[in-house]
Formats: sequence, structure tokens, C-alpha cells
Amino acid sequence: MSTTIEPAAATSPDDGPGAGADPVRDAVREVAGRAREAARDLATAPRQQKDGALTALAEALVANTERIIAANTEDLERGERTGLAPNLADRLRLDGPRIAAIAQAVHDIVRLPDPVGEVVRGSTLPNGLQLRQVRVPMGVIGMVYEARPNVTIDAASLALKSGNAAVLRGGSAAESTNTVLVGLIRGALESVGLPAGAVATIDPWGREGVQHLMRARGLVDLLVPRGGAGLIRTVVENSTVPVIETGTGNCHVYVDASADQAMAIEVLMNSKMRRTSVCNAAETLLVHADVAADFLPAALKALDAAGAKIHADPRALESAGQQGIAAEAATEDDWYTEYLAAEIAVRVVENLDEAIAHIRTYSSGHTEAILTSDLRSANRFTAEVDSAVVAVNASTAFTDGAQFGLGAEVGISTQKLHARGPMGLAELTSTKWIVTGDGQTRP
Repeated sequence: MSTTIEPAAATSPDDGPGAGADPVRDAVREVAGRAREAARDLATAPRQQKDGALTALAEALVANTERIIAANTEDLERGERTGLAPNLADRLRLDGPRIAAIAQAVHDIVRLPDPVGEVVRGSTLPNGLQLRQVRVPMGVIGMVYEARPNVTIDAASLALKSGNAAVLRGGSAAESTNTVLVGLIRGALESVGLPAGAVATIDPWGREGVQHLMRARGLVDLLVPRGGAGLIRTVVENSTVPVIETGTGNCHVYVDASADQAMAIEVLMNSKMRRTSVCNAAETLLVHADVAADFLPAALKALDAAGAKIHADPRALESAGQQGIAAEAATEDDWYTEYLAAEIAVRVVENLDEAIAHIRTYSSGHTEAILTSDLRSANRFTAEVDSAVVAVNASTAFTDGAQFGLGAEVGISTQKLHARGPMGLAELTSTKWIVTGDGQTRP
């Protein structure tokens, strides 16, 4: 299939005018060019057509469950041979219930309002000019992620509903699974008359393909990396395409002096142990010194019984020893660490000020929770902790697009430009101003 590729801005020696022949670069730019053409159709597609494609996709996921699992098994077996990390293997693994949940998330997106054309604000000026600021699609969104086949569906579904095309790099660990999923997505698009090129993968070109995707400024409007710190840092530092950073999740749970301790144990365990490989899992427990003697023994017992490895400061280490719990002394690196495993760092702090100072120093800006019965402490914590999500008496596990009623998410943004927190439909749009007059001229 031939297509006209729009010229991209000359933003690097790699992609600028006069660059030598490069088959990978040319292939990636062709994919991005087709996506850009498709984005024009999507931008004006009616909601009924977009929702029809999403419904067809959800049905195809369920109908092809066995095929998806077979491909996923290939990926898992390959990962076992190559030493894929356990947390990545957990994210990679698909089974019947997980596929059903992914399909249900697509149905949930169908039920959400179409953000395209929403009037954000408007007014009539004294001279009679009518102003409207309305939501419009970004255009072409690039996603770079690893071992997360659910992101393939989430990203494509959110992009489609918000009128965007998507170019995906799902990583070699999930290549077999993603090949099947992208095929199902493209089939769903074609079934309602939308261009299949609206969703494409550059996985066949590997890491070299990502380098060219990051330099496809003028063809790709936005790049969203989702994965480990190394992947995100590489994209942020090397991309000439605008990037929204989805940061790592060094999340904290702080137990204040007035906390209901039974509730605090439940929230802590849900935050840490519900699913340890995800970015909203708590990685550090902070405990007010006034309740440490009572709270720590119960908390450490619960964590130990659940199989968590404990990295403890001197006071927490002493408490663990008194309970006969194996723990190791926390190092400075532990406070910075996103374990993505059944491990947690534990520290006793003197007061709320010290808890906030610790979070400011070590947090990745993802999610922090306070357990307290003191309204002033809660208000100070929410006002002074500068993270994308701050929870009061609730688990960090709620930081999730579906849980927030967004249907799904392309990631949790930890930066402050345009989008912050779970990135749903609205976060995948920009805006434009529509000015309507009857001949007004400016003096």
C-alpha cells in the first residue's frame, strides 16, 4: 500500500533533509505517516463509528481468548528462557479473567462521553466576538512500553475514542501477544470503515525503531513512555517529539499519630501487597514516633506473614527483632527504590513535618497516602505533598484510570505540563479557540 508521507521537521541529523538511506528509519516514518493520514479521518469521525470499533474490539478480545493466551504463552516461555524479571513476567501474563477484564475496560470506554468538541470555556467579548475553547485530538500519539500487553489495548482504545491515531512499541518481551492484539484492533477499525493504519506497531524494528520514532517530529505529536526508570529516562532525554513523562512509582504510606491503627494495617497491606509489581504499590512505610511502639509490631507481623522483605531504619529494625522478624537495615538507596516486588522500606519519623520532608526528598511524585483522624494533618498533607495523587485514609492502589472512572489510562503522569495523574480521554486531547464574529476588526 502506497501513501504520501508528510515531511517532518529537520530536528536531528538522523532524520533531517539529506540523511542517507536508512531502511528502519524509512519504515518507521512510513508507519507514522500512515497514522497521520488516518488521524485526519479519526478527528472528524462521529462517536457512533468510534464506539462501534471499540465494541467490535471488545468482542474480538473475548472471541479470540485462546489465541491470545497461546501467543502470550510463547512470550512467557521465551521470557523464562531469557531471564525476564518476575515483576515483568507478572505484567506480561494474560489469562481468561485478565482478558475479560481488558475487554470490559474497552466496553467502559464506550460508555464514556466523547471528549472531542467539548467546550472547555467560552464567552462573548464586549465587541460581540464569540469565543469557544474546544477539545480537539492531539493527532498521532506514540506509546513506548514494555511487557504490558494490556497497555496495547488501553492505549489504542483511548486514542481511538479521543480521535487520535496510535503508533505502539510494546517491546520484544510481549511481541507475540502484541502481534495478535494489534491485528484484532486493526480488524475492528476496518469493520466500521475506519483506516487500519490508525493503530500500528513498530515492534518489528526493535530498539532502533524506537530511536526513529523519538525523532519523528512533525509526524508524531506526542510520545508517552511507560515502564521502568531506564526506559522513561531514555525517551525523555533523546526524544525530539514532545514527551509526557509517566514516572516510576516510589509511593509512600504515612501513619499519623491519630490514625485508626486497624484501618491503617488494612490500607497498608492493600497498598503494598495487593499487587506488588505495579507502579501504585507502596514502597515505603512511614510511622509517627508517638504510635510506633503500638503500630509497628502489628504492621511488621502482617508484612512478614505476607512474605514481604523488610528494609528497616534503626527503630523499625529493633521492633522487628523483638518480634522475631527477619529484617535488614535500610540504606539510603532503599528510600529511593521502587521495588516492584514484595519488599518495603520502613522508617519511624518524629512528626508530620519529617514525614513530608522525607516524601519531598525521596518520592517519585506518583502517589502518597496519609492515615489520620486529624483533619489539620490531612489538610497539611494534601496541601504540602507535591505528588500527582494524594490519598487520605485510602489505599495507593486506587491510582488507576479505571478506578478513577476514566475507563482506562495510558499511564500515570508525574510531570506537571498538560496532564498529571491517570491519563484518560481528556488528557489525550488538546484545545483550540474558535472565534465567531460578524465583521469585527481590531482597531
